[in-house]
Amino acid sequence: MNGVIKKSRTALASLLVMGAATLVGCGGSGGGDSSNASGLDGTPGTHSATLSWNAPATRINGDGLAMGELQGYVINYGQEAGSLSNKVRIGDANVMDYTIGGLGNGAWYFTIQVVDTNGLMSAPSAMVSKTI
Repeated sequence: MNGVIKKSRTALASLLVMGAATLVGCGGSGGGDSSNASGLDGTPGTHSATLSWNAPATRINGDGLAMGELQGYVINYGQEAGSLSNKVRIGDANVMDYTIGGLGNGAWYFTIQVVDTNGLMSAPSAMVSKTI
């Protein structure tokens, strides 16, 4: 069973985090549901971070991966690198950027996972961070 799951996992090419105000030429925020993020004092923040990524072209075992085999993505984020408790689920594999709003001051950490059409999820991408 483990071999089947490994064969079906996908890998991300890259994940970038940019300040929403400094990203030029980016469209809307995409579709998804996100948990509320708060500032260091627990109140909702007013800042945002825009993440963009590339869809994977291969599975973790090196097999090719077509866009039609991707269902979407899950962005995990939080203010503690070891506890990314907020999630955004994006159900459209063609969306490759997303702006997360409501962020407070401090460091924020992000990873992304790919979900294929069989519902299998990749391991998280390398973590990236943004300090507000």
